[in-house]
Amino acid sequence: MNLSNAVVNPQAIWQAVCRTDDLVADSGVVVWLDGVQVALFYLPGQGVYALDNRDPRSGANIIGRGLLGSLQGELVVAAPLYKQHFSLHSGQCLEDAGQQLRVWPVRLNGETVELAIT
Repeated sequence: MNLSNAVVNPQAIWQAVCRTDDLVADSGVVVWLDGVQVALFYLPGQGVYALDNRDPRSGANIIGRGLLGSLQGELVVAAPLYKQHFSLHSGQCLEDAGQQLRVWPVRLNGETVELAIT
């Protein structure tokens, strides 16, 4: 079952990154995938979203510690340092069109959370 709306390359390799019971409702957890930190956000009834953990403005790996909410009709995470809001769907920064986080395709395979390496 695909949980995000990220475009999945048919050639993508799915990699297990954690178990579903490792996810925290309405919060973020961080996993490693292919040498990159990825922030996973679990919103009950809405799905699991995966974004790069590195804040493009500060360069710090802190996105997984951001606050979740809604802004301008978008589900967002607010970066902890500069409070910029990034869409959970697209990774686009709402305040600065020049900043964007990578969105990772995510799915559940039984009790395992998997991300696509494209």
